[in-house]
Amino acid sequence: MCAAAPVTIERLPGKSSGTVIFRIVGAITLGGAHIVRSAFRSGGLPGHTILDMSAVPYVDSAGMSEIISHEIYCRDHGARLTLAHVNERVQSMFRITRLHEVLHIVDTVKHAESS
Repeated sequence: MCAAAPVTIERLPGKSSGTVIFRIVGAITLGGAHIVRSAFRSGGLPGHTILDMSAVPYVDSAGMSEIISHEIYCRDHGARLTLAHVNERVQSMFRITRLHEVLHIVDTVKHAESS
């Protein structure tokens, strides 16, 4: 059995000043949580962070912890976090854990940028 490829994150500028899009590719799991944390904390905190999760098939508890930790970090610093393109499997996990009540989740990056 092959090990899953590590998660990768690309930091892209948003259409508006102060907006950054993180395009995440791969499962966000314990093995890649440090990669996610490092990406979130590098380059300064923008006013609005958008997580493009269109290429994220799965998020485990460690991955959810990193996302919610970044949500809290953003709130504590007067910034916003929006998740876009979250697949049904991941959304189901957010519903089970009730994180959907805390996180701002939208259908597309375009919608995230206009919210």
